[in-house]
Amino acid sequence: MTLKQTSNTRVFWLLLLLCLLTLLPFIGLSEYHTKGEPREAIVSYSMLATDNWTLPRNNGGEIAYKPPFFHWCVAAVSAVWGEVTEATSRVPSAVALIVMTISGFCFFSRRRTTAIGLLAALVAFTSFELHRAGANCRVDMVLTALTVCSLYLLFAWYEKGMHRVPLLAILLMGLGTLTKGPVGSLIPCLVIGCFMLLRGVNFFKTFFLLLAWGLLSLIPYAIWFYFAWRQGGQEFLDLMYEENIGRMTSTMGYESCVEPWYYNFITVIAGYVPWMLMLALSLFFLRYRRPATAGWWQRLTAWVRGLRDVDLFSLTAVVVIFVFYCIPQSKRSVYLMPIYPFLAYFITLYILWLEKCKKPVVKVYGSVLAVLVILLFVCFLVVKGGFVPDSIFGTGRHAEKNVAMLHALESVGSLWQWLIIMVPPLLGVLWFVWRRHDIWAVLLLTFGLYLALDGVYTPTILNTKSVKAATMALDRQVPATAGTLYEYIEEGVKAKGDPVHFFEVNFYLGNRVGSFHLQKPKEGFLLISQEDAERNFPTFRKEGYQLELFYDVGKRGMQVYKFCRLNHGEHVLP
Repeated sequence: MTLKQTSNTRVFWLLLLLCLLTLLPFIGLSEYHTKGEPREAIVSYSMLATDNWTLPRNNGGEIAYKPPFFHWCVAAVSAVWGEVTEATSRVPSAVALIVMTISGFCFFSRRRTTAIGLLAALVAFTSFELHRAGANCRVDMVLTALTVCSLYLLFAWYEKGMHRVPLLAILLMGLGTLTKGPVGSLIPCLVIGCFMLLRGVNFFKTFFLLLAWGLLSLIPYAIWFYFAWRQGGQEFLDLMYEENIGRMTSTMGYESCVEPWYYNFITVIAGYVPWMLMLALSLFFLRYRRPATAGWWQRLTAWVRGLRDVDLFSLTAVVVIFVFYCIPQSKRSVYLMPIYPFLAYFITLYILWLEKCKKPVVKVYGSVLAVLVILLFVCFLVVKGGFVPDSIFGTGRHAEKNVAMLHALESVGSLWQWLIIMVPPLLGVLWFVWRRHDIWAVLLLTFGLYLALDGVYTPTILNTKSVKAATMALDRQVPATAGTLYEYIEEGVKAKGDPVHFFEVNFYLGNRVGSFHLQKPKEGFLLISQEDAERNFPTFRKEGYQLELFYDVGKRGMQVYKFCRLNHGEHVLP
């Protein structure tokens, strides 16, 4: 397929429409089933409920671990909708992914061709890591979009001779710092600075210009920091030190996402599925020869000098960001997301080379993908037909969860669900019937697969892990008018940092779960796991608490006890 440069505007709107239709309709289908999403969403809920937009408290008195820009965005969307929901809390991440995708298309199409820009945008959009983050209520996708878009703007500023102040880039970096701290400004300045030095810009000019832009971008963060400190005091300062300085220098008071040095390589490979499968397959079609070792440095420097500016800039972004996040012990796959649009550019160039010189690679990969989507549908029909017995999962610790997922898939049956899950197998059949084996047909298969996964399979499976229904039943048994509900989690109480809470339960109950450990209440209801109850009730009774089982939540071993604290000298039940 060939796209003319004059079709940029039309392609822009088609790409925007494609991103909107394949992402936004499905972001609210999955209920919260992990601690991360409700932990962020409850901050926005607290902002709307208390009108505290600086440092609201939630989860029994805890302050947020991140600056507030992402939570402001969630609160703004939710205020329009009327409440904070799974869908409204994920809109900022989805919009951030779409904006970054469109910006990537504009950036690369203007400097290369429309086809390269479009393919690079679609490759990034369909990478597993970005696609997943774009449908999550977490700060990482918003930070990634702000970082990447500020890099695009700083590169444009360099192209124009570095004469004017890049106000929009500074603004985006400032919003990045308000999303996750100074790293939102540090990364863009570091990347463009290294690129400018590689292109021979004077070191002092580079340093002082980027120092000025970086300091300007920190102004919004500094303003928020001051008012947050006025509210949170030393507790806030200690938390910010841990999250910003301690995390980067590996001096945190507790271990957080500590991973080995090779972890980042694994996450990038896994995060770029399904495209990494094509790249791996292509390795069997290449010819190899022993590289010459003599004069390698001269060849490397000559190669770097000969690169297009956009190529060198993209390569610098990948290397600098990757190395930067290899330094701290704390490693997460989402930290590396800012390199994904730039990796997409190089993957695009490689794919287009494969189409030109190694055509069988695209054909074989597309055929494998077509077979997989057809097999996925066949497996679904087998499950739907009840041909998979519950006994296949045995009696292990995960058997009950797997059986629940099996029955959830069996219950799929609405018309719109059938229409969605039929799309991938039909595209798989058309792949073999039409015999149009190019990268654009592969992309069509990829979008069909994501459509079925996002629209039916993934939410159906993940909702079996959610406690939303159980929490609604809990709310009927223990309404707010009956008394205060407190939580106790031994792991959270003993944690030096990043304490564990019943995040999902607290969100679905409207942030009304207090802290049994901190508040030492005289009476109320206690939400606790069966294991924690067995270990800690002897201690609670010695402290004067009388506890009686009131309600079994029936999910994750959670139970509710009605309690009261007896005065000194009163009889305590054994």
